[in-house]
Amino acid sequence: MTAELLHRAMTDPGELAMRTLPARAALLLEKLQTSPRLVAHLRAVHDVACQLTDWVHQHYPDVRFDGDAVAFGAAIHDIGKAEHPNELSGPGSAHEQAGYQLLLKLGVEEDLARFARTHASWTAVGVSVEDLLVSLADKVWKAKRVPDLEELITTRLAASSGQQPWEVFMALDDVLDRIAADADGRLAFQASYPVAA
Repeated sequence: MTAELLHRAMTDPGELAMRTLPARAALLLEKLQTSPRLVAHLRAVHDVACQLTDWVHQHYPDVRFDGDAVAFGAAIHDIGKAEHPNELSGPGSAHEQAGYQLLLKLGVEEDLARFARTHASWTAVGVSVEDLLVSLADKVWKAKRVPDLEELITTRLAASSGQQPWEVFMALDDVLDRIAADADGRLAFQASYPVAA
């Protein structure tokens, strides 16, 4: 039953027709026999991250970033919760460093493993556009808006596009409102899977 639930969490598009996880991320999650709830969460955040990267590519084509890295980062950002399952249904940050170390042990390159560590550290020195997009997806998937994170994204997009920050924020606000409107569906999708594997 667990393998079946895990497979369903990875492949069922749900009412929102969510994208499947990148193959490499799915293999890692299967290898770890992660919780179906964790997989459902990662699918929801991954799908939102892909929507955000599509939007940035379309509206800010001069912004240089690796969309595939964002997709993979969103798909594995909470993988450390496989080692800290109490953080699946409660607060905690032990999963961040644990996930980073776990990914390195599994052979994932540091530049991709970092998302497990950076998804909650958007104010750290050296944070990239990719890190900010994963962090943003991890918030807005459930309709949570974080003004300082949105300001950082706005500043980066404005600097690369030559637009005024207020123009970029207006556009970003619109897309985040649109994405947030589907939060109930994503939350229901996640809740339909058990926390325990």
